[in-house]
Amino acid sequence: MAAAAPFAQAAAAPSPCADVPHSDHPKASISNGVLDALVFLPDPNSGYYRSSRFDWSGIVGCVSLNGHRFFGEWFRNYDPMTNDAVTGPVEEFRSEEGALGYNIAKPGELFVKPGVGVLRKVDDSPYRFGYVYPLVDSGKWTVKTSKHAVIFTQRLTSPLGYAYIYQKKLTLSGDTMTLEHSLKNTGSKAITTDVYDHDFFIFDGQPTSPGMTIRFSFKPLPEEPLGDAVSLEGNDIMYKEELKPRQTVAGYIKGYSASPSDYHFTVEDTKNKVGIEQSSDSPISRFYLWSIRTTISPEAYIHLDVPPGKTGHWKIHYRFFAPPKNQ
Repeated sequence: MAAAAPFAQAAAAPSPCADVPHSDHPKASISNGVLDALVFLPDPNSGYYRSSRFDWSGIVGCVSLNGHRFFGEWFRNYDPMTNDAVTGPVEEFRSEEGALGYNIAKPGELFVKPGVGVLRKVDDSPYRFGYVYPLVDSGKWTVKTSKHAVIFTQRLTSPLGYAYIYQKKLTLSGDTMTLEHSLKNTGSKAITTDVYDHDFFIFDGQPTSPGMTIRFSFKPLPEEPLGDAVSLEGNDIMYKEELKPRQTVAGYIKGYSASPSDYHFTVEDTKNKVGIEQSSDSPISRFYLWSIRTTISPEAYIHLDVPPGKTGHWKIHYRFFAPPKNQ
């Protein structure tokens, strides 16, 4: 009988993204050897998210680095038709009227939400982002997946003069995930809207608590006081206490310039040295901070004004950092 080898090679530890809730929906698992990611795919019948608020593409269920897990379900009850039962980063196109053509539509008529599709107006109320509007047409989605990237394309036409080809390429490179977007206007009406990433940051499932900090490239100026749970020190917003269930720290923030360099901020759990640095090639048009016990969401808006026949482009980068988990 042969002697046992003195040292057995240890099996590679499974990725934290290998076990994600509700991962029975269409998804892609990608990796570049540094980052692992699980990305849910758009599907009008069985997609993880099928509601009318957020862009259906690029819904990230998990990113892992050095054994640490980023993102995840921050809500209690999952329902694919709930407007915000979704994991980040996710994007919403929000025009001045809420959605394209909403104000001129009569009850029963149509309007358009890029990344979702053609929706039906139900009454004379102003647009409500939390309401689930009936979906009439989600357009045609196609998805191409490689080892470390997913490309989503939505082609949509409507009887309203709004039509587009929207593409989002999610790529892993080193310690960074990049979302590269293009929006080609193939209709007869200009597409004028803002788009933001509702990041839903979570670090290893930890609650929002002391040591968590949002670091800006500019001095943040809240329009209204953010409350006693946080303090402002220079360019930082620092959490001083663990947020209680249903406690919120939220509000609009100014202080940024028209330079894309101000779209550069970091959210970090400083106690564990785990965080995400977010940047873009486009300037901030509006900034809203929303945080509760289970997640921190800096929402940096980008303005788009795309005439017929033209294409808008923008990129967003997420650089992840964390020490090896066993340290």
